[in-house]
Amino acid sequence: MRISVASDSLDGVASILVSAIEKRGHTVIPHGAVTDERADWAWCCARAAGDVASGAADQAIVCCWTGTGASIAANKVPGIRAALCADAATADGARRWNDANVLAISLRSTSAPLLEEILDAWFAGSPSLDEGDRANVAYLSEMEN
Repeated sequence: MRISVASDSLDGVASILVSAIEKRGHTVIPHGAVTDERADWAWCCARAAGDVASGAADQAIVCCWTGTGASIAANKVPGIRAALCADAATADGARRWNDANVLAISLRSTSAPLLEEILDAWFAGSPSLDEGDRANVAYLSEMEN
């Protein structure tokens, strides 16, 4: 998969995020501090989410100190369902029940081992086929219009 990645700094797990994704066999499209683009959280995270919305990337992972700003910026892009995930169970649920296409993580509270668990759950997850779950996700798209 093509994964767009954005971080507003190289603090915490940001410095190992790209390699953690690549070792899982994915291609990374970098933004913000992981490249030489503007690193402010609103700009770089919206740009990564835009890659998903345009089809340039299959999913995105966005980061800032708390993860909150990253998720807010990503969710401003139409078609994006960004989820701030602090653990593997939340990442799995976000993929399953919310068909989340952008993972937001906190650089402050995510350790390297926790990052591995979150990424494993995120990439192993898939959207639910349950009719009710699909209806909820469809309703989100309706609200954008």
